[in-house]
Amino acid sequence: MWIVLAIFFAGGGLMSAFVKNVGRRARIGAPAASRSYFGVDGLNSTDGGVTFDVVEPPGSPADKAGMVGGDIVTSFDGRAVTDESQMTDLLRQTPIGKTVEVIYTRDGNFYHTQLTTVSDAALNQLRDAFSNRPEGKGFLGFESFRTKRIRIPETRTYGVRMDYVEANGPADLFGIRKGDIITDFDKVPIRTSDELLSRVRRAIPRSVVEVILLRDGQVVKIPVTIGRAR
Repeated sequence: MWIVLAIFFAGGGLMSAFVKNVGRRARIGAPAASRSYFGVDGLNSTDGGVTFDVVEPPGSPADKAGMVGGDIVTSFDGRAVTDESQMTDLLRQTPIGKTVEVIYTRDGNFYHTQLTTVSDAALNQLRDAFSNRPEGKGFLGFESFRTKRIRIPETRTYGVRMDYVEANGPADLFGIRKGDIITDFDKVPIRTSDELLSRVRRAIPRSVVEVILLRDGQVVKIPVTIGRAR
């Protein structure tokens, strides 16, 4: 009898461990709960809200809404935004495909816009479409890690300073110099190095874009024929 009871309890223990392990594997293998996205690369807490370095991929909700890297989101769908964790929670609570109002700041000014959130799968489709674009990606002739974000509210100076310009690249050939502060690229405000790189890559090779920059305190407008990234 004691032998039978021992076998019964041992079997019960093994069955319990098996069920726990199956449940654990199921949780690990289960897909993450879907949530809304608005198409920016990373979120970072900052004074006054949440910011990001770049809007991508092209055609994302934030891109369509006119936002750029460096903008600070202060309100999302009627809720004040205080930090990255809260912003992520708001996106989890927002149904995919919902149109929301976003309030953000740029250069100290407030802006209102609307965007329609999308799924991660939809963003991946946009990324794939851009990666496989037959005309290729644009090339300017600079290195994003050899630039510096410039923010001087006292003189209203905002942009990205070029600390290196590749010899004989498009930037060099059309007159962009080391030390120039790029403020706009193809009519898009440039406030971060990653946003500049992203906008250059979006540009169609051999197309002409206008680059607006500050040089020695003067505004200079330069038309540049974009190269093709190798």
